[in-house]
Parts: sequence; structure tokens; C-alpha cells
Amino acid sequence: MRTDSITSAQEGGLPKIVFFIARHSRSGVPLAQMRLAKAFQRRGFPVDFLVGYVPAGIAPPSAEGIRVIVLRRARAAAMFVPICRYLRAERPGVVFSAEDHLNFVVTAAMLVTRCRAKLSVSSRVTPFDTYSNRIFTKRWFLKQIATPMGRRADALVCVSKDMIAQYVSIFGPRPFQCIYNVICDEDSARKMHEPVFDEPWLQDMGIPVVISAGRLAPEKGFPDLIKAVRIANDTRPVRLLILGEGPMQAQLEQLIDDEHARDAVKLIGFRSNPHQYFSKAAVFVLSSYVEGLPNVLVEAIECGCTPVATDCPTGPREVLMGGEYGQLVPVRDPAAMATAILRALDHPLSPERLRQAVQPFTEAEVILQHRASLGI
Repeated sequence: MRTDSITSAQEGGLPKIVFFIARHSRSGVPLAQMRLAKAFQRRGFPVDFLVGYVPAGIAPPSAEGIRVIVLRRARAAAMFVPICRYLRAERPGVVFSAEDHLNFVVTAAMLVTRCRAKLSVSSRVTPFDTYSNRIFTKRWFLKQIATPMGRRADALVCVSKDMIAQYVSIFGPRPFQCIYNVICDEDSARKMHEPVFDEPWLQDMGIPVVISAGRLAPEKGFPDLIKAVRIANDTRPVRLLILGEGPMQAQLEQLIDDEHARDAVKLIGFRSNPHQYFSKAAVFVLSSYVEGLPNVLVEAIECGCTPVATDCPTGPREVLMGGEYGQLVPVRDPAAMATAILRALDHPLSPERLRQAVQPFTEAEVILQHRASLGI
């Protein structure tokens, strides 16, 4: 850990804020938390961003005006002592932590160090993967640990309303509140206007492009999407671009061959700026089997894509307001997805409707809710 210190005293009357994340990546929680950190920094708050581990091949996070500290600890539990040292040395006024395993560690460190900072902990995935009401199971014991520790938090945040209902079913009535991620900010507005030179399908306006993005992993449902586009092509020419990388790449490439869809489907790998690709496509499809709150769905809507999403737990139904701002289709149903894609191409949403859809995820709206929840 760096030992040089920005004073923890109030700067300009605003408390110092620290964000803790366990593992850096190019998307998901680290991206969402860095957006939130930037939003606070733009409003004059002194901000530190503390990361447990940055995998090889990925650049550490960086942002002008924000001090980034990398602990080089691959496990959240191993961050406990360095976090204690940080809290004692820096004495921040506000602490943000995300994901339950790290929330345990950060809360414990604050209790041990008697840190009096305001604490906001957020949950990002279904609690059923971590906790259980079946007594004497491992997940039941984790619930017993989490229950008293949760009382230290000044804000118990979930990133979707559906997720709150899940947490209440495990923990009973508690003051959970839904605060969405910052998704639409100054950076995204700039990124969507950058030109695309490396993808000819986005230059050919004769055939509409459907786009999707995410880790190439089983829970993202990309095989269903590939099959859906092949089905849609029986009615009219449609092309699909999938942005991302992951363990299923070889399997998905084989499926494209098996479906004889090489002229209609392309995996183009990770792109550091997906917004510029979204803004050139007609329809975005989220084919997931499970989500927390799908940031990428909101990003695509902001960029002008008419959305189609599976009605998976949790998030898509909430983002699309039950179908008001896009089509919801059953999970694992390529035929229904194909029909929805064709309908979206024929009946795109107006720019005004798309702006309405993303309003809850704007920087100004999200910051207002966080400041109200913590009284800062």
C-alpha cells in the first residue's frame, strides 16, 4: 500500500470518501464503482479508490483527481489487515463497499479499528447464492454473521428492487434501499460519439445490426441469441455482433458454424469502448439467465438501441418497466427472442422514449440518492 497520505480532514467542508473493491475488471462492479467515484470527485469530494487485486493483462483503474491504491491481495479476506491500516491512517468520512464477501471484510475492519465513518454497503447478486434459511448449513451460518454486521452500515443498498425482495425473504424486514448504478454520465455521452473504423458491418446500412455484449459465459445465454438470429434470418437479413471474451468463446464459434450462421453472426472480442458500437446498431439484446442489474442494457439504451431482454431475475423487467421501454421474452426461448428482434427492428423506440428509460440511471439522480441515504 502507498504510505503517502492525502489528509483525511474535511476538504472544502466535504468528507473524504474511499471506495473498496475486491478485484478489478473491465466491466461489472469495478466499472460501476469507478463511475460513482468519479461522480463524487466531480462534485468536489476527495476520493480514494482501493482495489484488492488487478489480474495480469488488465491495466489498473485510473481517473484524474482520484488516488488509486492496489493492495495486491487476491482474496477479499486477505484485504482485512491492509484495510485496517488504511482506515487508521486516512480516517475517511465515508466508506463505500460493494459485494457481500468484501462487505464482511470492510465492516469487520471498521469495527476493529473503531472507524466512525459513514458506511454504505451494496449487494450486486442474488442472496440465494450466499445465504440460506436452512439451519446449520454453511449459508445459514453466513446469514448469522451477516445479520449483526449489517447493523453497522448506514446504508444497505441493492442495485435493483427485485433484489431487495430477495434479501427480505432471507433476512426479514430491514432498511434495504434500491439505488441504481451510475450508468449515464459525462464519459458515456462522449464515448458514444467516437467513430468505429474496424467493423464493416456497422458501415453497411443495408442490413440492420443487432448487438450484444458481456462475458462469454454460460449465464449470459449467448447460444440462445445466436440461434434466435439464425431464426430471424429466415424472415429477413439480420446481423449480430457480440462484444466480449470468456471461457465459452470456442463453443460459441462452433455453434455459429453448426447453425450455418457465419455470414450473420460475429464474435468481435472485448472492446474498451462498447458505446461507440452500440450507437451504430439498431437493436440490443440481453439474453442472460440471471443478472443483478444489467448495466450494459442501460448503456445500449442510452446509445439509441431499441432493447430486447430476457425476463430473467433480476433487473431487466425493472429497467424496461415491465415492457414499457422494450420487449421482455422468456428465458431460453430463441424463437420468442427472434420474434422480438424482428418486432424491434420494425418498431424502434423514439429517442424521447429512450431518454425516459435511462433517467433513473443518470449521474445526477444516483448521486442525489446516495447523498440523501448518508446525509452528506
